[in-house]
Amino acid sequence: MQDLPLCGFLLACLTLGIGSAAAAPAGSSADNPALAVRSAETRQDRGTEAPEEFRAAWVATVANIDWPSKPGLATRRQKEELLDLLDDAQEIGLNALIFQIRPHADALYPSELEPWSPYLSGTMGEAPRPAWDPLALAIEEAHARGIELHVWLNPYRAGHPDYEGGYPENHVSKTMPDAVHKLGDSGMWWIDPSHPGAKAHTLAVIEDVLTRYDVDGLHLDDYFYPYPSYLKGFPGGQFPDEKNHAAYRKRGGELSRDDWRRDQVNTLVREISELVGRVKPDARFGISPFGLPREGSVPFIRGFDQYEKLYADVALWLREGWVDYLAPQLYWPIEKPEQSFTELLRWWHANNPKGKDVYAGLYTSRLLGDEPGYRDTEIPLQVRWSRLLTPEGLQPGHIHFSMTALQQNPRGLVEKLRPLYDEPARKD
Repeated sequence: MQDLPLCGFLLACLTLGIGSAAAAPAGSSADNPALAVRSAETRQDRGTEAPEEFRAAWVATVANIDWPSKPGLATRRQKEELLDLLDDAQEIGLNALIFQIRPHADALYPSELEPWSPYLSGTMGEAPRPAWDPLALAIEEAHARGIELHVWLNPYRAGHPDYEGGYPENHVSKTMPDAVHKLGDSGMWWIDPSHPGAKAHTLAVIEDVLTRYDVDGLHLDDYFYPYPSYLKGFPGGQFPDEKNHAAYRKRGGELSRDDWRRDQVNTLVREISELVGRVKPDARFGISPFGLPREGSVPFIRGFDQYEKLYADVALWLREGWVDYLAPQLYWPIEKPEQSFTELLRWWHANNPKGKDVYAGLYTSRLLGDEPGYRDTEIPLQVRWSRLLTPEGLQPGHIHFSMTALQQNPRGLVEKLRPLYDEPARKD
């Protein structure tokens, strides 16, 4: 590639902070225009000056990754931990959190549609005692700190290996047993994307949340059809939807099984987009897919093909404008040529004809371990590159996976980020 990510001059400029201003800590929504950026019209009103960046972290509740620290804590302690997390986010300088409220067809809020999540009480379906509403508190306290709260739902996962307890009668595995499959020895349970009743149920859950809560956004991650590693033990490593596809063909459908699967996922994404626009138009719809586009899309880039394996046509969703923002999970170091952070981010921006915001998903949690490839300066450099590569008029941004990594501050990460979060980030 002619324009290598780490050419000496630009690396020196980035390391020394030349050519890129830093970004501001979160303030109130009145002080922080990033909290008001909702549409292309808003961006046009700001002229050619890029708005303040979207600085976010995922808050994963599945397996108690980020919050609460373990199941079964007293309500008082759960609230304390949530408020501590929000305080830390504000102190670090974040202005948004992506809060997981539906890890696997369960709810971290009072719901008449799905059971309470086991990551609160330890048992799915059991309400926290004394009763409280974690989502309502998270929204209220995030907004009080000038932080956006986007709710993160998993549309297809119905069970996780971390939870080995029973499933209550109002769980989708009991209400629609023909729509849910246990994926061999992986411990995962998966909702069939081709089951019309399950899709309608997911849309009802989303509408319920959007109607009842003052959320700033709705967010999906990279789980569409399951990863092949979850399908060991099935014939040909295939998700067991052959009966539904055969019924579709019998009705006159002409799509191959692969294209039919992609159509199932495309339909859900489009309908969620329409639902958000109809029910809560001031909220934004975002997706954080696996970071690689189709094999062969980017020269020299190699790796997992989500189009072929997860049946996720992410480029289509961006082209059609079904998302308000896309946050591809760019979980590789800058210096890795076959999954170059900079070349991939460049590609996602270049294939964005409707000018949607593209934020870099950062693998910040990798600094917690001993995996090779991530230097102490990797995440700050990726933050700078995400600013430099954002086209004029769009909001630069990035999302850390996950909040725990920032709270534990591995290798002095927060101190390295602080200069980048001191003043509003602008494109030069």
